[in-house]
Amino acid sequence: MDTLSYKTISANSQTVTRNWHIIDAENQIVGRLATTIANLVRGKHKASFTPHANTGDKVIVINADKVRFTGKKMEDKIYLHYTGYPGGQRSTTPAKLMVKKPAEVLKLAIEGMLPHNKLKKEFMKNLFLYAGTEHPHAPQNPKPYELKK
Repeated sequence: MDTLSYKTISANSQTVTRNWHIIDAENQIVGRLATTIANLVRGKHKASFTPHANTGDKVIVINADKVRFTGKKMEDKIYLHYTGYPGGQRSTTPAKLMVKKPAEVLKLAIEGMLPHNKLKKEFMKNLFLYAGTEHPHAPQNPKPYELKK
């Protein structure tokens, strides 16, 4: 006799249904927006969330160049990276980075909020960042995602 009336279902990448969301990042705070996007890309908003599988949705972010920081973070915050050569530590501020690569600030924030394991690369494939309002994903019929105010 089976005493359990339910079975634990573990989702995998074949059983997941992926939705497409579009988010307008204009005048949004970087950290708060990145938290929402990281949860959508990872799939934590779904009842079928499984930590060891990619169950996330596809997310398109437009106007990624128009995000903002609170306080004086645009000049005071520092992004560090290392080239791999002796004396190769480089630093930049969000203001300088926005001039060169406008969507990179938001990408770095989202990347830092995802788990640091082999799934991060798969999660980042679910994310599409665009500096302007144009994107090539109209055939996927993305649904506008309403951000909490």
